[in-house]
Parts: sequence; C-alpha cells; structure tokens
Amino acid sequence: MKNPRAFLMIVVSVGIGLGAVVLASRWISQQAATVASSKVVVAAINIDLGTPLTPQMLKLADWPKGSVPAGATEDMKTLDTRVVKTSLLRGEPVLESKLAPIGATGGLSAVIGQGNRAMTVRVNDVVGVAGFALPGNYVDIVVNTEDESVKADNVNKSISKIVLEHIMVLAVAQEQNRDETKPKVVNAVTLEVTPEQAEKLDLARSVGTLSLVLRNQIDTSVVTSQGSTKKDLLNRVEQPMVAQQPQVKAEVKTVVSKSPARKVVAVKKPSYEQVEVVRGATKTIEEFKPATE
Repeated sequence: MKNPRAFLMIVVSVGIGLGAVVLASRWISQQAATVASSKVVVAAINIDLGTPLTPQMLKLADWPKGSVPAGATEDMKTLDTRVVKTSLLRGEPVLESKLAPIGATGGLSAVIGQGNRAMTVRVNDVVGVAGFALPGNYVDIVVNTEDESVKADNVNKSISKIVLEHIMVLAVAQEQNRDETKPKVVNAVTLEVTPEQAEKLDLARSVGTLSLVLRNQIDTSVVTSQGSTKKDLLNRVEQPMVAQQPQVKAEVKTVVSKSPARKVVAVKKPSYEQVEVVRGATKTIEEFKPATE
C-alpha cells in the first residue's frame, strides 16, 4: 500500500465508530431497563359512543408504570360487552370513567348521565346554529313568546328569553359520533336535561319558537337575564306620563257695592188755607197762605 498511514487512520476511525455504537446501545438498554412499564388496554380502532366493546376492538399496549391513568385496566375480559359513553380514538386507554355502568345496553340510553333524561326538539338550519351544534357541544335554549303579564292592549308583548343554559347535545338526527367537526344541518337535536329542565323545555316548545345558542365548551357560568322585548330592541325610553290636572273654572262673583242709605229728611210743607170759590156754575178751591203774625 502506498500510504500506510492513511490506511491506519481509516482502521482507527472504524474501530472508534463501532465502539461508540456498542456503548450507545448498552446505555439505551440500561435506560430502558430502569423505566418500568405495564400493560394497559387501549382501543385498537376508533369507537363511537354507545357501542358495546368486543375483544376485536381492544388490544394491550405498554404504558409507563408511573403514568398509568386512573381507571385503566390490563384485563380485557372485564371490558367485554361494556358500553362506552364517549368516543374513543385508536390507541386511547379505555378508562372506567368513559364506560357506562355494568349491565347497560348499547345505544343512546347508555350515554345519558345518572338522573338525567334525553329529549329531542325540532330544529332547522337557523335554530340549529347552522349545523354547528354537534354531539358533545353545549348550548343555551332561547324561547320567543308573548309576555302575558303585560296587560296593556297597545303594547307589543313579544319577548325573547333564555330558559335553559349549558345543555349538552347528545345526538343530531340519528348520529351520536362526536369526532366529526364538519357542520351538519339536521331537523332534530337530542339534548340531555334534568326532569325539571325537560318540563321547561316542553313548555317553551308549546308556547313559542325555540333557538339554540352555541356556547364555549369550558364555560359553565350561568347568566340570569330579564329577557328582551321590542322596546328594548329599539332602545326606546319611556316618557314619564304627566297627570292632567282638571281645569278649575274661575267663579265670577258679582260684587254689589252697597251705597250708604240716605237719610230721608222730612220736609215740612207750609200750611195753606183753602177757600172754596163759586163762579157761576164753576166751583174752585183756592189756597191762601195765612198771614204771619
């Protein structure tokens, strides 16, 4: 070989590389041995809510022992025929909190929470929030009706009021899949409500028209509103009514000024003497003032 030094450097480099590979693999094996793992039952395929589990839907997977989620199991026999009450993705652990009680059959009834009810209301593309109200979402229920407490005849009685808040959508039409994010315009929505809420919802459906209001998934706040009327919508301020006072007719009193009574002074008429004078056939009486003494 013409350059033995270069050959020697190549041999040394290969030797160093092989040594590094051996050391790295040994270190990785030691690290893997120090991390304990356990078996956990996970979903082998995507599983929709309300579906009874079968062995073909499940498999065992290695899971770090220190981070095994609560409710997980490694015995697939205990999960046979159990019904999931929420959708499971492939590789997701099957937890007890995601399963319906033992003995529950498949379908929508297994998804309903303890003490709650499922009620279906008719919707359209507007009422159903353009199809964005999907299973697993939460909505508020608004009813538009007439306020019978308003007694005035010339006042518009229409009012819109939120009657139910934070109601979960169980299904749209006949679909319960919660993994679909594409909006679906349907003609019916099934809601999960309490018995008291079911009564309110049925009454609201019979007295007016319903609308769904989509809300944030993690927003659980409750807002108490008084409802909106047509006057509130037009932002009109009610003018205070001024009581009309009755007109008082002014009485005209005629004041008659009484003049002081005049004293009547008796005037003493002078005394006269009368003399009867006869002239032919004519007889007259003449008066003569007596002569003063």
